[in-house]
Amino acid sequence: MHLICGVDEAGRGPLAGPVYAAAVILDPQRVILGLADSKKLSERKREALAILIRERALGWSIASASVAEIDELNILQATMLAMRRAVESLVPGAQEALIDGNRCPPLAIPARAIVGGDATEAAISAASILAKTARDAEMRLIHEAYPVYGLDRHKGYDTAAHRAALERHGPAPFHRRSFAPVRALLKVAG
Repeated sequence: MHLICGVDEAGRGPLAGPVYAAAVILDPQRVILGLADSKKLSERKREALAILIRERALGWSIASASVAEIDELNILQATMLAMRRAVESLVPGAQEALIDGNRCPPLAIPARAIVGGDATEAAISAASILAKTARDAEMRLIHEAYPVYGLDRHKGYDTAAHRAALERHGPAPFHRRSFAPVRALLKVAG
């Protein structure tokens, strides 16, 4: 059987937290109904589907690139790194990868970029869901240690509430210093 994995990321745009990627090899014998782009699903639906994906997929893997890696490499390269880590840690390994977006990370297997793939390829949709739910879980954990930023609500994205908290409390260790709004606050403070 030729094993094809779907790959997607979550968290490229936020001002805080790591970027996550997931790779999923679906089992054609164990269909999962309701797979879609994670951004189009409610949090409750994503969480329920994530459980089914972990139970029914032939293989799945979740990886991330840290805030330090994002700041050092840039967000695109950090995203590619997280994707590569996810594909490389898949068990069983895939023979081909379908990547959501317009570019592929460097992989040891053939890869094809599919713009909008999270809406058209079930395996990419599944990867989208796993990446998003894993990243959201980490942001909720960070929120417990730093509740003043409201990460449980906006998950680190650039919202008015997040900007107001950043201005009031300054950047925390989990903020991406290479992102313009955070960098600007650091210049004001420094």
